[in-house]
Amino acid sequence: MTVFEFLTTLIPILIILFIVIPIILYAIRIVPEYQRLVKLRLGKFVGIYGPGIVFVIPIIDRVIPVDLRVRAIDLPAQKCLTKDNVGVDVDAVVYFRVIDPMKAVLSVENFLTATSLLASSTLRDVVGMVDLDTLLTQREEVARKVAEITDEHVNGWGIKVTTVTIKDIRLPESLVRAMAAQAEAERMRRAKVTLAQADYEASQLYLKAAETYAKNNLSILLRQLDTLLEIARERNLIVVVPSTLEAVSTPGLVAALTKAIEEKTRGEIK
Repeated sequence: MTVFEFLTTLIPILIILFIVIPIILYAIRIVPEYQRLVKLRLGKFVGIYGPGIVFVIPIIDRVIPVDLRVRAIDLPAQKCLTKDNVGVDVDAVVYFRVIDPMKAVLSVENFLTATSLLASSTLRDVVGMVDLDTLLTQREEVARKVAEITDEHVNGWGIKVTTVTIKDIRLPESLVRAMAAQAEAERMRRAKVTLAQADYEASQLYLKAAETYAKNNLSILLRQLDTLLEIARERNLIVVVPSTLEAVSTPGLVAALTKAIEEKTRGEIK
């Protein structure tokens, strides 16, 4: 076999390798379960294909893959102004999925970018309709409202917004210090109110105790004896007996105090 004959045999093989095989590979598409292909034939919509094997006519057909899974858009920090004119930076995440691949391709140029921009502007609008306290305490409600408004607008694009979450709310440093001072003052106020309430309740109890003692002299004497027994535990103290104890038998008082001291001494020795 001459060189010419060899080249003549090799050229068709090269044509098959470099032209026919790529065309065949292009014409056969394997579409996964979570994806659909929007097919345009000569620029006209012909249908949605997948999952499985899809055949495409080279040059004539154009296919656009669309992912049906839930996607997340991390919105950059949005500079918002609340209803009470407080500037805050809000970070949020938008979760959405494509429910109609045809609308997602034919109704909007880039549904991902369009959804992100629309969610950002909606977030700023909703934050501007609430005051700072509502934004901080009811952030889930604010996020739900952003999701509802965004979903209403993107529904015509074949997109469903599942949820919106607010990741972070950054406040100015001066406002953070002011809020911290306010919280500290509130805690001090509550502490003083609690202490005053305790003093009031204790005074009421003391008043009732005084009325009880005034009705029965024996009860006040027993209370004084109990106090003396507490004092007598310290052997180095000098006990001055009040004049109100004159009615009490002195030998009995001395015996009681001596007994208490002895019991304490035996306990210390043990």
